[in-house]
Amino acid sequence: MEYIINLFISMKSGMFVTFYIFIVTLIFSLILGILVAVLRLSKIKMIEMAVSLYIFIMRGTPLLLQIIFVFFGLPIVGITFDRYTAVFIAFILNYAAYFAEIFRAGIQSIDKGQFEAAKVLGLSRFDTYRYVIFPQMLKNILPALANEVITLVKDTALVYVVGISDILREGKIAVNRDATLIPFLVVAIFYAGFIYVLSNLFKNIEEKFEYYR
Repeated sequence: MEYIINLFISMKSGMFVTFYIFIVTLIFSLILGILVAVLRLSKIKMIEMAVSLYIFIMRGTPLLLQIIFVFFGLPIVGITFDRYTAVFIAFILNYAAYFAEIFRAGIQSIDKGQFEAAKVLGLSRFDTYRYVIFPQMLKNILPALANEVITLVKDTALVYVVGISDILREGKIAVNRDATLIPFLVVAIFYAGFIYVLSNLFKNIEEKFEYYR
């Protein structure tokens, strides 16, 4: 038991890195995802086609490949990023595409009469989305959104490819150093605990949106 406690302590920096990458990616990809979803529904054909192509590329290629392309590929054409910047660019662009499709489906699930009613009440387009559409949309998309957020937690492990010391990389180092698989157990406990907290958080949020039924 003492060994496991010491492992948690020794790997705390890796835990922080994993949490840091998760939080930054989640915040910015959600914001970008909302914007992309709105543009995806644009009546201007060129905008809709450009956004659709972006979503197709991000969803049609592996995140690991995107990280490699940003960090190792772009320097070939003179565009260089440090490890964290490259990871954030790849993660945010990738997850924004997935979130955008979830948001788009959520927006389209709202009856068009809601938009017309908001227009009659004199609400601006921004206020219509903020006060009428998004609250109802969130109730519909929470399960899908929760799944993507949980997937993001596990995908943070992909940062090893550019040498960032996240919790999994710290665990691998401890395994090689101590010649035991127990560090991987500690890593598994960390991920499971993280996902457990997120699952309960989404469950509570879902309950708060029950009044929209």
